[in-house]
Amino acid sequence: MSTEDSKKRPAILIIDDDEQVRNLLKEILSDGHECVLAGSAEEALALLSTKSFNLVISDINMGGISGLELVPRVLEQAPDTVVVMISGQQTIDYAIDSMRAGAFDYITKPLDIRQVQAAVRRALEHHELLRGKRRYENHLEDLVKERTAQVEHLAYYDRLTDLPNRVLFADRCAQALAIARHNHHQVGVLLVSLDRFKKINDTLGHDAGDVVLTEAAARLRNCAGEADTVARSDGDEFALLLTQVSDAGDLADVSLSISEAFKAPFQLGRQEVYVTVSIGICVFPLNGEVHSTILRNAGAALYRAKKQGGDNCQFYAADMNAQAHKRLALETSMRRGIENKDFITHYQPVVHLATGEVVGCEALVRWRHPEFGVLPPAKFIGLAEDTGMIVDIGDFVMRTACAQTRGWQDQGYGRLRIAVNVSARHFRQANFLDRVVQTLRETRLDPVCLELELTETSIMENPEAAAALLTKIRNLGARVAIDDFGTGYSSLSYLKRLPIDTVKLDRSFVKGATSHPDDAALVMAIITLAHNLGLKVIAEGVETDEQRNFLRLLRCDEAQGYLFSKPVPAEVFEFALTLGPQRKRSFPVRSSRPNLNEYSNVLSLTSNRSSGG
Repeated sequence: MSTEDSKKRPAILIIDDDEQVRNLLKEILSDGHECVLAGSAEEALALLSTKSFNLVISDINMGGISGLELVPRVLEQAPDTVVVMISGQQTIDYAIDSMRAGAFDYITKPLDIRQVQAAVRRALEHHELLRGKRRYENHLEDLVKERTAQVEHLAYYDRLTDLPNRVLFADRCAQALAIARHNHHQVGVLLVSLDRFKKINDTLGHDAGDVVLTEAAARLRNCAGEADTVARSDGDEFALLLTQVSDAGDLADVSLSISEAFKAPFQLGRQEVYVTVSIGICVFPLNGEVHSTILRNAGAALYRAKKQGGDNCQFYAADMNAQAHKRLALETSMRRGIENKDFITHYQPVVHLATGEVVGCEALVRWRHPEFGVLPPAKFIGLAEDTGMIVDIGDFVMRTACAQTRGWQDQGYGRLRIAVNVSARHFRQANFLDRVVQTLRETRLDPVCLELELTETSIMENPEAAAALLTKIRNLGARVAIDDFGTGYSSLSYLKRLPIDTVKLDRSFVKGATSHPDDAALVMAIITLAHNLGLKVIAEGVETDEQRNFLRLLRCDEAQGYLFSKPVPAEVFEFALTLGPQRKRSFPVRSSRPNLNEYSNVLSLTSNRSSGG
């Protein structure tokens, strides 16, 4: 048979650790097919990396990588390849497992020639369908990309001036604010309106008005820097986004250059028209924290400029001083709170679900404000992040929690583990690793007893740098946990790439796990995946017996939540650990949804203890 004819024959990879089975299948299928034999899954994967196959026929039970483990690897390398499994097991369970793994069909031993031939015929027909579908999808994808580019341009750019429109400007504004918030610099937004533009349209016509708008767009472009955005906001209104702003003087200079640019007349045929502009200016973060507020306040400033007769510039200042003073007062209060040690640490137990034993706790910061009482993190963490004081607060919590944990260990409570939340800004500090090492040295805490909790977003901002730093942390012996898993990037791929030990299942999934099938399926999938990757799973926000029992059934490792205890001061946490002369490390679990009043769960131990419970 010629080489050309051989190329047209379907290629079949036969995998079985039994040589007789391999040879028998080859004898059955060699007529009309190109058969290649492999004695193991490992050998098959090597062949798949060098050659394409229409069909893979694999035994399930083999030494090394099993057939079921092989299937997803085959489909990952060659999505259009069809897999058929063979097994000597006659039970339906094996067939179901094969289908779940991604196999197309299932053949039982001893082999029936007609069954084999029929299965191969169906599989090859399916392969051709997949190839045709892939070609159609690729062609369709190219068309969609082309049409999408056209539609997106129309959706985000003004047809007359080809400037970004209001939608795109708002998006760029939001992005610029996010970067500015991260880098702690200012952003300016200018709204520019052509004074008495309506008169031009009414007297000279809309064509003349379009000429003015087009020329105005060009003049504004010349006033903006390369990193800035000029957009047509609406009608006779334009918007400028200035991302490199040192102070208000920069914005005043730009507004002055805009006014100068509009002093020259607009040439409309033989007629010259003079147009002045009104400008409203708003500054992030002084005039707002989000882009919608910034744009609204810039509009208010523009309205004030117009009310004053036009041809002038106005900063948004109505609430600027009050807001700045309020923020400054809170910042001052926070700095004083750090100096006066007004920040305290509460502890929430982490319970091993299988044994009920307290294996550790999570340290959670509180602010004992002299005026407002004890404040939860939600009330001040955002400001602490923006001002950079989160670094000092984070160092305090880590040092206090490690020292407290070492103290508990010295008192005989066993090797309790302490989990400490690390903010994105704290994690990005150049000397973060040195801070961790110094804290462990000063508190004499064994690194294996420290677990650092980071959010998905803080890690994924710079995955490569984060991975390198996390590797160094783990080399110390400390553990790394992904906090609130499922609420950020939720990329399953990074779980196997990043050096982490633990996944903390977000409370939103736990809450619905016993009432919503979708949440239950997600919880099951996350736990299974994490365990397959060698990761421990801790469920947050466990509040009911049903949730605890469901998580235990899924073999979730550990849990924390109001069912066991809410976060409590160190002395309350320690009292709960001291249940008797044995110093049993366990918290009582209520048989119904616990009372969430302050420390009610833990304080209920007093009666038990006094009665010898």
